[in-house]
Amino acid sequence: MALSIAIVGLPNVGKSTLFKTLTKKEVLIANYPFATIDPNVGVVLVPDERVDKLAEFSISEKKIYATVEFVDIAGLVKGASEGEGLGNKFLANIRETDAIVYILRAFKNDDIINTQSDINPMRDKEILDVELILKDLETLQKYKTKDAKETSAITKAVNFLKQQKVLVEQSWSEEEKSVLRNFQLLTLKPRLYVLNGSRDDLITLQLDNLTNYLLMNIAEEYDSAAFTKEERIGLGLSAESGLDMLIKKSYELLGLQTFLTTGETETRAWTIHKGDKAPQAAGVIHSDFEQKFVKAEVIFWEDLLKVGNYAKARETGLIRTEGKEYVIKDGDVVEFKHG
Repeated sequence: MALSIAIVGLPNVGKSTLFKTLTKKEVLIANYPFATIDPNVGVVLVPDERVDKLAEFSISEKKIYATVEFVDIAGLVKGASEGEGLGNKFLANIRETDAIVYILRAFKNDDIINTQSDINPMRDKEILDVELILKDLETLQKYKTKDAKETSAITKAVNFLKQQKVLVEQSWSEEEKSVLRNFQLLTLKPRLYVLNGSRDDLITLQLDNLTNYLLMNIAEEYDSAAFTKEERIGLGLSAESGLDMLIKKSYELLGLQTFLTTGETETRAWTIHKGDKAPQAAGVIHSDFEQKFVKAEVIFWEDLLKVGNYAKARETGLIRTEGKEYVIKDGDVVEFKHG
């Protein structure tokens, strides 16, 4: 399962610096709007100590981590939905992603041009919301249908959008969601807010009950990107980097989790949705495995490491045989049997 996340924000808020830190990929970081002309796409490995420890346990030839694809979208401005700046092109690039991360400027730095009159993350969020809302309105209003179910869902969505309400924050039936997913609507995507600044910056800012946000000093993360956990602690930084927290929150946002496979050839992390049953998880490895699923042999990763080897795990009953109704849990080590 390829997880793709768009990084959006107004010009000069730290998007490209975050992207460069995430991917270690050289992108143009310049102190003026529209430094990023084409979307930069980078694939980031998801740090996972379970993969490292299981690979050591199995003496695996290789380790394969889960990945997240980040898409750096050039700075949006007011009027982007109507083509202002380079807006239309950039808004179209968001359609293909699973979720959106808003980068909101909280830092004060007179040396970095601010396209707005002051530091106000909630105002910046509203500008971004409105541009995405207007683009969704355009998408839905030009669609013609005679299907009653489609008409009902679209009319409801249009009414919310006209009230400048973000669709992902509204209530929908499964049937309505099914209709609206076909349009790849920008405001129907889950979103996470990254406030680029320090705790001192937050003291003077009004966040109006903003939830699901992460405070991150992106410049600091950029400078400390190569540090180990021990080095971070020694420098007075948090043990877990802001980037690791961003990836973890992105998984939570999308209701994702990881199961593992391990052996001499490879140890690998696989991404699935929470609530997926064993056949669905098998299908992530190979589509045929879902249809031909017979059973799954399952053990929690820490239990396997504690017991020391598979033989003892079987003797002590730690390895369980599960059928089609078993719901895979985060951290399960699984071997699938299929026809």
